Amino acid sequence: MVRLHFGACVFDAKSRELLRDGARQDLSPKAFQLLELLLKARPRAVTKHEIHEQLWPDAFVSDSSLPRLAAEVRAAMGDDAKKPRLLRTVHRFGYAFFGAAAAETPEGTPPPTPFRLVWGERQIPLLSGENVLGRSAEARVPLDLKRVSRHHARIVVGDGRAVLEDLGSKNGTFVRGRLIRGPAELADGDEICIGPLVLVFLSSSSASTTETGTAT
Repeated sequence: MVRLHFGACVFDAKSRELLRDGARQDLSPKAFQLLELLLKARPRAVTKHEIHEQLWPDAFVSDSSLPRLAAEVRAAMGDDAKKPRLLRTVHRFGYAFFGAAAAETPEGTPPPTPFRLVWGERQIPLLSGENVLGRSAEARVPLDLKRVSRHHARIVVGDGRAVLEDLGSKNGTFVRGRLIRGPAELADGDEICIGPLVLVFLSSSSASTTETGTAT
């Protein structure tokens, strides 16, 4: 594990850096060590006892030390303790990193994945890490329509799964006809509605290409 992409973040174990939206985040050594431990163990939940043994061997620390480190890590990643997308608190047990994470290729670009979106006759491959959908020209999946926000939604690919999240869009994002209010793991053949558009999520195991139309 050298460089991992998850959400808007890049974790670099070699340079001991955490980047979010390209900006370096200041993490204390213990907070960085906690994040590294949880990333290595993902998606397994790590017990408080195991974390204490790794971070503070043969030392006594107060019960508030670990929650403070977890809060520091969440703040650096832009995660919310009340609605976590990356770091989950397992009450009376420990912590788990449950977000989708993908390793970077040696060339420095996210590797391709078996996942793609189908929009009419177009097929759009999804890369490991974050794939933004929206009207922005920089979006991985550009959708230049009025009812689509500039940064409407994103699909985060990693650990063999793809997770869709709405990015606070005005008109919302729908999967299988339902408005999503948090991270939604995608399954082969799922229809994603963004404004008037219908896109179909497919994996390489799909037997044939599925065409989509315009939402009514």
